[in-house]
Amino acid sequence: MFNVVSLVIGVVALILAVFAFLPFLGWANWFVIPLAIIGAGTGVLSKSTAGRNLNLFVIVVGIARLMLGGGIL
Repeated sequence: MFNVVSLVIGVVALILAVFAFLPFLGWANWFVIPLAIIGAGTGVLSKSTAGRNLNLFVIVVGIARLMLGGGIL
C-alpha cells in the first residue's frame, strides 16, 4: 500500500517537475522537491522500490533544474 501511495506522489511530483521546466517557472521546484522527499519517505516504508526510485529521480531532476537556473549555488 505504501508503494502505491509513493507512486501517486511521485507521478504528481513528476508532472509538476515537467511544468517547472518551463522558463520562468523554475521556482516551482522548491515545492516539487519537498513533495518528492515525502514520497521517497513513504516509498522507504514499502517492500517494493518503484515508488522510492521514482521519487529519487524527481528529486535529482528538481535539484539539477535549480542548479541550472541559479536557484542553488
